[in-house]
Amino acid sequence: MGELRFGAQDLGNLRFAISPLWETVAAVRAVADPGRHVVHLPWLRQASALRQDAVPAARFDRVAGRLTPAPRCPLAEVEEELSALLATPAEHVRDVLADLPRPGPTPVEQRLAEDPERVLPELAEALHTWWQAAVRPHWPRLRAALEADIAHRTRLLAEDGIHEVLSSLHPTLHWTESRLRSPDLPTAGPALDGTGLTLTPSAFADRCHLLPGRPGTPPALIYPARALGLLWESRENTDDALARLLGRSRARLLACTASPTTTTRLATRTGLSLGAVSQHLTVLRDAGLVTAHRHRREVHYTATDLGTSLLSRT
Repeated sequence: MGELRFGAQDLGNLRFAISPLWETVAAVRAVADPGRHVVHLPWLRQASALRQDAVPAARFDRVAGRLTPAPRCPLAEVEEELSALLATPAEHVRDVLADLPRPGPTPVEQRLAEDPERVLPELAEALHTWWQAAVRPHWPRLRAALEADIAHRTRLLAEDGIHEVLSSLHPTLHWTESRLRSPDLPTAGPALDGTGLTLTPSAFADRCHLLPGRPGTPPALIYPARALGLLWESRENTDDALARLLGRSRARLLACTASPTTTTRLATRTGLSLGAVSQHLTVLRDAGLVTAHRHRREVHYTATDLGTSLLSRT
């Protein structure tokens, strides 16, 4: 049983973030072991059909997750995270490789141990290729699901407190005596020492993972996101009755706000102009069907309970 030891300052430094690089790594593993990821079956059918030259990241499967840096900001771009990966010190790379379970090392892992500065760019390029081919086309949908998980956790924080948030992240996680315990955490895990912890939901993770922190970046706890059962279900074909009530464009926009999203993503998904999306969202907000909240420079729109109820009846 592993654990993370919290101090009072660590609880004050908890935050949430999304890591597109971790999702890319976890997506490689999902294709390699589809039986553990049946919720992603529609995506798996597409990803498994990709050309072999689009999936070189599989050669780095054992080491990629261990070298993925903890996310530094809530909405990081994959290019930022790849830059952090490329900056990994050679000593850390060798330490990670030394801790790999048997059998090992593979030929690519041996090359990585011998010459990290030369082989790390190969790993970064392989992950970027897989991101472009298999993850980026679906990123708006994946990101919306992850943002919906974070929105749920923040509501839970307001209603029940941080201890309930930590205990509810995954069935294997247990909060007791200022310690977060789980068989998925490192044995005799580190004290956080005031750095805090970044909680990072994942669509493709099937268990919890700890990404060690680096200077200026706290460690990150990866946990499986909730409510993924309808992730790949098409929401584009809104029922005719709802379309007659609201108008087809507004009905589609309401369906797309089942998870938090922005006007830019709505415009991309529906093909409407930004101006048209903004006008329709204003009408939906005035009717109490969607709500808006600002996160830094973005405004996120989400269906209200009334809007969700209306969708569920169609």
